[in-house]
Amino acid sequence: MSPVLFLLLAVAGVGAGLVGYLVGLASLVSYPALLAAGLPPVAANVTNTLALVGAGVGTAARAGRQFLARGPRTTLVEVSVALVGGLLGAWLLLATGESSFSSVVPWLVLAAAVLLAVSPRLQHAGALGPVPRPVYYGALLLTCVYGGYFGAGAGVIYLAIAVLLSGMDFTSSVLVKSILLAVSNLSAAVLFMLTAPVHWGAALALGIGCVVGGWLGPAVQRLIPERVLRITVSAAGVGLAGWLWVHR
Repeated sequence: MSPVLFLLLAVAGVGAGLVGYLVGLASLVSYPALLAAGLPPVAANVTNTLALVGAGVGTAARAGRQFLARGPRTTLVEVSVALVGGLLGAWLLLATGESSFSSVVPWLVLAAAVLLAVSPRLQHAGALGPVPRPVYYGALLLTCVYGGYFGAGAGVIYLAIAVLLSGMDFTSSVLVKSILLAVSNLSAAVLFMLTAPVHWGAALALGIGCVVGGWLGPAVQRLIPERVLRITVSAAGVGLAGWLWVHR
């Protein structure tokens, strides 16, 4: 890999890490960058999954204490669920193929985007009431399975689940989302690395950029009003759902 291409992928990684932290759509930046670099789709998908772990590493480096401050038991359970979910999702993808789920994905992303947009009203009205913790963990597991299986819009889906079911506020949900989905990506990437080609140079370049983008994310988030960010994430989710529907 030429130094210029390495640098361009690193810059793309910064954008992916930042976009992934703020709106949960990192792959919209990173995956096309890998394709443009000349990687075939399978190698690009596997390399992308591995590189995006860097975004969570960067976020943890800046705000890891805030993540851990929620309690060791909560942290251990969430990380364990994310690990298992990512591994199951990767296995499901290898066993069934991506096409078997393609018609459902747009509706999942669309539903999550709409729920995220209306979540303040639902919370204010007490529409859900107290939600048992296992319900949240079950939803987290399914989200991480989806993340390991397909991944597009997983951040939007998790934000909707976290805001509605976990009791976390939106700001905390954005932070936790970045780290847990990185854990899910890591477990999926381990399985992918054993069964599919990884372009290690591209993964390193993109991953370095993702670390920087993930590290910048919490600081940039503080500059953006929560309502604006929530609406932006919801709108991006609707747009992604439409794109996935057209290209299903």
